[in-house]
Amino acid sequence: MPPPPSPPPPPPPTPSYTVAELVGRARALAEAGPRQLLGIAGAPGAGKSTLAERIVAELGPTARLVPMDGFHLAQVELRRLGRAERKGAADTFDANGYVSLLRRLRRLEMTAVYAPTFRRDLEEPVAGAIEVPPEVRLVVTEGNYLLLSDPPWDEVRSLLHEAWFLDLDAEVRHRRLIDRRLGYGQSPEQARAWALGSDEANAARVAGTADRADLVVRLTDPPPD
Repeated sequence: MPPPPSPPPPPPPTPSYTVAELVGRARALAEAGPRQLLGIAGAPGAGKSTLAERIVAELGPTARLVPMDGFHLAQVELRRLGRAERKGAADTFDANGYVSLLRRLRRLEMTAVYAPTFRRDLEEPVAGAIEVPPEVRLVVTEGNYLLLSDPPWDEVRSLLHEAWFLDLDAEVRHRRLIDRRLGYGQSPEQARAWALGSDEANAARVAGTADRADLVVRLTDPPPD
């Protein structure tokens, strides 16, 4: 009787980088052409926005942060569609609008392009809040769904010059998400229910997109979320 097959080898560990190393990589990307688009994807609570903000702050006026979250549908529209309880899922964003903006940013128009932002204090998107003038050489965009292969999200990857997937232990992510919800005024029960329910469903969908990134990273020195 033949011996049982050997178990498959464990996957290689995710490479670790310091924030400074990633800032250096982003700086080199900014110097590679007239304008470059860097996307940072990952699950909710992975630290995408914090890393993106740090990169833009280090690079100064040559860089701008244009988050995907500016394309949240308005609360009134989510209620009309019956999706308010799933806010943050892929179908609660104006994905076509996001793709159109990335096309304009990549095209390097000779006048300023304005992007929306998302106001956490209002829980609403605000149009025309982020100016991207022609002299900006690096646009950093971050969000959960940059690497999805479902249309129209599948167009995002082709518009990015480089894409990173930020990995983080689930336990740390959950703690961050719960603390974030507590900061919004939710009760501990509400915060846990959202972090382990809606947010975790979105994290599961995002987990399968890491193989579309140029770089999958864990931070050796993750800044506080």
